[in-house]
Amino acid sequence: MLDPIFEWLGRMFSTIGAWIKATILAILWPFTATIAFYKRSGLMIKLVLGVLIIPFVLGYAWFFWHAAWIRGYDIDYPSKYKFTEKLHPAGDQVAPEAGIKSTKTCGRSYIVDVTADLLDFNVNQNLWISSNPLYKAGLFWLLEWDQTWFLDNKANFQRGVHEATKRTAIELADVLGRVRGTSAIDPNLDVAKGNVQFDQYTWYFNVFDNQPFGPTTPTPSYFRNARDELIKYNKKLIACEAVFDARADNLLQFLDRIAKDIGSKSAKIKERSEGYNSGWFDTRADDIFMQSKGQLYAYYGILKAARVDFADVIKRRNIKDIWDLMEDHLYRAISLDPFIVSNGQEDGWLMPTHLTTIGFYILRARSNLVEIRSVLDR
Repeated sequence: MLDPIFEWLGRMFSTIGAWIKATILAILWPFTATIAFYKRSGLMIKLVLGVLIIPFVLGYAWFFWHAAWIRGYDIDYPSKYKFTEKLHPAGDQVAPEAGIKSTKTCGRSYIVDVTADLLDFNVNQNLWISSNPLYKAGLFWLLEWDQTWFLDNKANFQRGVHEATKRTAIELADVLGRVRGTSAIDPNLDVAKGNVQFDQYTWYFNVFDNQPFGPTTPTPSYFRNARDELIKYNKKLIACEAVFDARADNLLQFLDRIAKDIGSKSAKIKERSEGYNSGWFDTRADDIFMQSKGQLYAYYGILKAARVDFADVIKRRNIKDIWDLMEDHLYRAISLDPFIVSNGQEDGWLMPTHLTTIGFYILRARSNLVEIRSVLDR
């Protein structure tokens, strides 16, 4: 009775092994072919090849080193802000902070702090991968990294983080950093808003894509400038020279934008999960998974910061318990860390479905956001 099952398993693992072997050989082919040609060549050709190949090899080694993992990654990063000890709404007048010379001092915005730090995390603590020429070149211009299981996870995670920081910077400029949307936009927030919307793929020189050829300003420089402008705005806010309008309707609108953001990501997960069920062999599943995780990673800290900036609103509307649930669902989502992202069938018995799992937590968090929104709208 068991022989057919064992035979089927044997054939399956043989096929998987052969497929992995063929993939490795395909990846190594440019190296093996070059080494073979180098051995057959004369001295002059070897010297020319050495001059051409060594910088190329060193460049790829440098790229692999930076693309292999995320520096400074910590799902508990909001704890460093000690939010529970700081319950002053942003913009309210408070006792002066140590080192601040001012006749009056107002509460800083922790939403701004977290957003600025996430930009720092993306482009200063880590190399911004998406605009790197070796990332855009893919595997020797033969295969995009996004079509593989490796060296694209960090890029997609960073894009997800940036989606959240971009949305937050826009809301700060258009809504939160001005009085009822009728006052002038804060100049620092306006510059930050423009810079975070710059495209993600521009390097100093862009030979093989549609970005400006160059020399030009690369993407990370714009994002660094956005961070600097957010920090300048917060300094003005602390000195009571800027506005943060911490009203219930502004919080409602901010949460509504976030709910729509993660809702669109949930729709992408649904489309991929229903359209492709190749399990561990879906080389695009990890892209969506890591983008979703990066976006939730950023919103987890931003929403924790919003509890401080809108402390009075949250207390008056008695939404602490719902907020706790929302944060818990976000935390569970970003805690998912599969070695290989699998997009199996939901009722499958062999291959898991990590996309559906993270999609479940996204929907739960979004449901909590909608519930909070409905309370604020009463």
